[in-house]
Amino acid sequence: MDFAYTEEQRMLADSLRRLVQDEWGFATRRARATQVAMDARAWAQLAELGVLGLNISAEYGGFGEPPASLLPVHLELGRGLVSEPVIPSAVMSAALLVACADVAVRQRWLPALATGQVIMTVAYQEPGRRYETDPSLCRLTSAGDTGLQLSGTKHLVWHGAAAHAWLVSVRDADNEPVLLRVPADSKRVTVVDTPTLDRARCARLDFDRTPLASDAIVARGERARDGLAMALQWGVAALCAHAAGAMERLLEITIDYLKTRRQFGQPLAAFQVLQHRLADMLVAKEMGLSMAYVAAAALSEPDEGRRSRMLASAKLEAARAGRFVAQSAVQLHGGMGMTDELEVGDYFKRLTMVDQLLGDSAEQLAVLETLAALE
Repeated sequence: MDFAYTEEQRMLADSLRRLVQDEWGFATRRARATQVAMDARAWAQLAELGVLGLNISAEYGGFGEPPASLLPVHLELGRGLVSEPVIPSAVMSAALLVACADVAVRQRWLPALATGQVIMTVAYQEPGRRYETDPSLCRLTSAGDTGLQLSGTKHLVWHGAAAHAWLVSVRDADNEPVLLRVPADSKRVTVVDTPTLDRARCARLDFDRTPLASDAIVARGERARDGLAMALQWGVAALCAHAAGAMERLLEITIDYLKTRRQFGQPLAAFQVLQHRLADMLVAKEMGLSMAYVAAAALSEPDEGRRSRMLASAKLEAARAGRFVAQSAVQLHGGMGMTDELEVGDYFKRLTMVDQLLGDSAEQLAVLETLAALE
């Protein structure tokens, strides 16, 4: 795969960087983090720039860009710590619908995702089951000739309270996996919205015999499993690029601080031991960036085993490199690095959360171990 930016990708990255600098500065980002409701203006700006419809085909109102286009976009979003639900909605939900929904469902919902009129997120995690993707606690039953009922709980739903609809993994009466589109305004649903460590948000969804129409079913059986797997794979690739962008910007902030802060009559950047630590941070950042390229390339890999191995390896390195760069940045800022007045702490929290999202390091190691055993 050729990762050299096309002219269109370069223009998009430049435009997005200017937008992020103008609209996601330190003060604005902090103010948005205290708001329960999502900023509609910021979301509309991302949609206008084409970010939300980037990988949705032109047939469904998007731009039909290849997986490699995730890199320039999510690198820039990561640099600005943009917390809007771009990955859950425009990346993961769109990938799920493309992978397993029928044409009618695609025609109805993909254009709405591309324009930002509708926000969706994937609800797959259940209490006590960590990152298990096969549903168990959420059950779908029949309710008359044309209706359905959903009962159970999903938690840690990324931007669940901001979504207009959730793509929920469940099991039906025959114990078959099913993917549902559940409108957020459905009856008998309790949504508990919670801020996360990195100033984003997640939600717990409790369904108590929630009534649904029969057309709520998106996919069944293997199609449902494949659709959820594809959503998570696209989400991991975008998250790796986001982490690489955050590391890049945090390294720049740290270098500027060491050049400005003086001790013993000279800038801290003049001390060799600190130069060595910066060099280690640069190597870690480059490793994270390289593996973000690997993750994007994996989305075009036809072999399922190889694709899973590439993505698990990329996620592992994104978490490791992000953790090292974030912790080093805090240390190099000294006591100031522990205060809430500097944005270095915001980057530390986001890069710490990268490991927890979409499967932590232990989960990725388990994937690699399983794949190795199958060889």
